[in-house]
Amino acid sequence: MRGTRGFTLLEVLIAFVIAALALGVMFEVAVDAVSASERAARYEEAVVRARSHLAMATDGGSVMPGNWDGDDGGGYRWHIHVVPVVAAATPRAAGPAGLPPALYAVSVWITWTEDGRTREVRLDTEQVGQPVGGG
Repeated sequence: MRGTRGFTLLEVLIAFVIAALALGVMFEVAVDAVSASERAARYEEAVVRARSHLAMATDGGSVMPGNWDGDDGGGYRWHIHVVPVVAAATPRAAGPAGLPPALYAVSVWITWTEDGRTREVRLDTEQVGQPVGGG
């Protein structure tokens, strides 16, 4: 009647192996979840930074075509690209400077390096504005 008193050593070892495998899988899933959460936070921060640069580039009604870039801090870099799309053809639509308003395509990129890979967020819009100078 030896089998009714408890578990054998083999049964206990098998239970420990199964528990160790389950804990290993759970730990890996937790690490992946934390990594994904950190990556999502970086993307969210990049979108906020891109919106800020987009607002600065399109605020005030005067738009200047060109390219600008710089360091945004925290490992982020920004780039703004402004190019005219369509100019108004009617002289009566001229603004205060005597120049007709134009439609500009405005793009903002925020880039950063994470896990050895360059990641980016890009926002695009169009803005009607008065050309600065001869535009």
